[in-house]
Amino acid sequence: MEKIASFKKVSYEQFEKDWLKNFPETKDVRAVYDSIKMPKRATSGSAGYDFFAPADITVKTGGSVLIPTGIRAKIADGWVLKIYPRSGLGFKHRIRLDNTVGIIDADYYGSDNEGHIMIKLSCEAHDCGHTAELPEGRGFAQGIFLPFGITEDDDADGVRTGGFGSTTEK
Repeated sequence: MEKIASFKKVSYEQFEKDWLKNFPETKDVRAVYDSIKMPKRATSGSAGYDFFAPADITVKTGGSVLIPTGIRAKIADGWVLKIYPRSGLGFKHRIRLDNTVGIIDADYYGSDNEGHIMIKLSCEAHDCGHTAELPEGRGFAQGIFLPFGITEDDDADGVRTGGFGSTTEK
């Protein structure tokens, strides 16, 4: 296996800002930050690195939640990190990523938000009142590193400044 990336935490200041935007009722953001688990593979044969809930999170039927993970990924050029929901959450609760598959590019690490990986989940369960409970420390998404290619006439020269839509919404 080729080693092409490393996970790191974003700064506490970046995490606090992003966390409170999504969970303003949180009393002790420092405790949430300090409990963040780094993504890891469960077995030596696993392709995916599990991302863990930094706090107890509930996703209700028809609702969605944006989870600031507190994690950033330093990725070698020519590689991408793709984020998917854990299969058990999809089967049991119809949990989906709002953008289907998250794409974390290598240059996202240096963006204005420190490359903070945020994962938005929605619950599409058919029964009303259904909720998916994600206890602190539970794996809820997985990331897989993959190589990618570019076209022979590629001339991309833009500079990333943020996350969602930052490279095309100008």
